[in-house]
Amino acid sequence: MGRAVASAGSCGIGVACTRAPAVDDAVRELRAALTGEFQHIVAFFSVGYDAAALAAALGQAFKGVTVSGCSTSGGIGPGGLMEAGVLLIAFPQTGFRIHTGVIEDVGAFGIERASELVRVLKARMGVQDRDRLAERVFGVMLVDGLSNAEETLVAAVHWAFGDMQLIGGSAGDGLAFRQTTLIHDGRVYTRSAILMMVESDYPFRVFKTSNFEPTQIKLVVTAADTECRTVYELNAEPAAREYASAIGLLPDELGPFSFASYPLVVKVGGDYYCRSIRNMNPDGSLSFFCAIDEGLVFTVARPKDMLRSTELTLKEIDRSLGGIDLVLGFDCVLRRLDAENRQIRRQMEDLYRNFGVVGFHTYGEQHNSMHLNQTLTGVAFGSRRGGR
Repeated sequence: MGRAVASAGSCGIGVACTRAPAVDDAVRELRAALTGEFQHIVAFFSVGYDAAALAAALGQAFKGVTVSGCSTSGGIGPGGLMEAGVLLIAFPQTGFRIHTGVIEDVGAFGIERASELVRVLKARMGVQDRDRLAERVFGVMLVDGLSNAEETLVAAVHWAFGDMQLIGGSAGDGLAFRQTTLIHDGRVYTRSAILMMVESDYPFRVFKTSNFEPTQIKLVVTAADTECRTVYELNAEPAAREYASAIGLLPDELGPFSFASYPLVVKVGGDYYCRSIRNMNPDGSLSFFCAIDEGLVFTVARPKDMLRSTELTLKEIDRSLGGIDLVLGFDCVLRRLDAENRQIRRQMEDLYRNFGVVGFHTYGEQHNSMHLNQTLTGVAFGSRRGGR
């Protein structure tokens, strides 16, 4: 059992992670690594942990501090990428004001409950000055990554937010696709979302970055179950067979790495957005991370240089903030798989470490009104308090 790895920046946000497999050992290490007074802790954890036991242990270790979090498909800690472990991001008592709530049963009542929760959180925060709200307040949402409700939920929250920006990630369960979990204030939730409204005295930038470009190959959804996000036919042919043919593979060669290397994108306005494949089913259909519909036109995309595109984005943010102190990031699990497939994982770890990126690998990313795939979204904090 190794000790927890910890770091802290100028803005006072503490970060600690551990790979200790037992809940009690993991929490003991994390408690020892995080010193100071905190008002809110965000926890990202792999599915090998019992979520209820972890939530209870964290509540005991950090008495009086609200803990929110979710299961993941891997973490991004100060020591590098983690397939298994627990990562805590602890916001200090000063410099930030954080209010949180839970949206339950997101499939049936998500829109109404999301809008109401935003109103409640705004009232708690005493929001008055709408003209400058976007400069000092942003939202973070964690959502069940198997709820199939992210699009409507994100749109509802973003509409209710007004001029505030929203980022977040969909909880994962490794790559099992069985059940993802969320924890908040000692309780465990499924088919739910956690919403955090964060007011910061430090400058911040909400961002997204991706690394793909469209080809000329088109695939039209001709048969699908939209509620389950499952495509049965592409171009009136069995979906897996047609997709495999389009990327030069056989159907039995398809898997997470090929889905990561050859994403499908749709054009919305002037931009392309990924609608990534989650898995191939035994009947040859394809299940997706994002909403789909019959008649939807996919374009096969190919990746660009992930390292280069990510570095350019982070460098630009670094310049605009006068130096990045810490980045809370939500990184698609397919980006990690693609980095491993291309043997650039170590370089990605170095890049994230250099810019202070911490967070988790997701089943989908949120950015303002959009639910996305194969992106890195997040919020970067500067170190100059009151430096807007």
